[in-house]
Amino acid sequence: MHYTLKQIAVFDAVASLESVSAAAKKLSMSQSAVSMSLSQLEHLLDRPLFIRQGNRLILSHWGRWLRPKAQKLLQDAHRIESGLHEQHIISGTVKLCSSQTAAEHLLPALISKIDNDFPELRIEIAVENSDKVAQEVLDYQFDLGVIEGRYDDSRLHQEPWIDDHLVVIASPNHPFAQNERTSIAQLEQAKWVLREPGAGTRRIFDAAIHGLIVKLNVWKEYEHVGLLKALVKNGVYLSCLPYLDVEKDVAKGELVMLTTPELNLNRHLSFIWRQDTGENPLRDCLIAEAKRVSHS
Repeated sequence: MHYTLKQIAVFDAVASLESVSAAAKKLSMSQSAVSMSLSQLEHLLDRPLFIRQGNRLILSHWGRWLRPKAQKLLQDAHRIESGLHEQHIISGTVKLCSSQTAAEHLLPALISKIDNDFPELRIEIAVENSDKVAQEVLDYQFDLGVIEGRYDDSRLHQEPWIDDHLVVIASPNHPFAQNERTSIAQLEQAKWVLREPGAGTRRIFDAAIHGLIVKLNVWKEYEHVGLLKALVKNGVYLSCLPYLDVEKDVAKGELVMLTTPELNLNRHLSFIWRQDTGENPLRDCLIAEAKRVSHS
């Protein structure tokens, strides 16, 4: 069997865009050349890689099996091709997928430092919840991830970055706002608006109340932190969010942090990457700079 990197690149582009014409445009190829390359690869593998649904090409069972392996192959080929110009020069691109808290509060300072100190190092960023970050890294979509809390999967290496903690928040007008401490019974009675399942913040909160609150009154679940804060400010809800996300709102008097000594809301933010990706000096440089920024 003799497939080419071009055939793998064509397969990956069609899988990503679900269209031969869109893939042809991305790869600067003719549609007929893309179709021929894809047909040759399917013939070599003796497996159908796509299923046509209307105008879209959807990955078949075999296509889904091949996709992460193709991604890794293309990543390795890119590293070989680009390399490092000299040992002391860091050059290339790191694809980073991050949770919301790190993306909003920590990554801007990191990117500014890297742009200044390592002008040849480029960082491509996407923002997802922690479960999606881990899955994207596992699928070879990204070189590196930043997640909240732990993600137990033997295929991933996890490197702690910075300690963080969550806080329970309320409006200054909420009945609990003036309490010296808020009891478990009061938390159980309250209406809550929370991050969606799969978010690292939600996982830490659920672990903190496990065994203490039998049934929580969760009114709404949203992905966006800003929306949750607005609901708490303007309503009778409680929420639980990272301290970094509410620090300024509390300082302005728009939110109140409740004292909840019975809840363990400590956590850490971590970098993750696939164990099988081996050494990567660009990744190592980014992580080293991240740790310097957080301790400065």
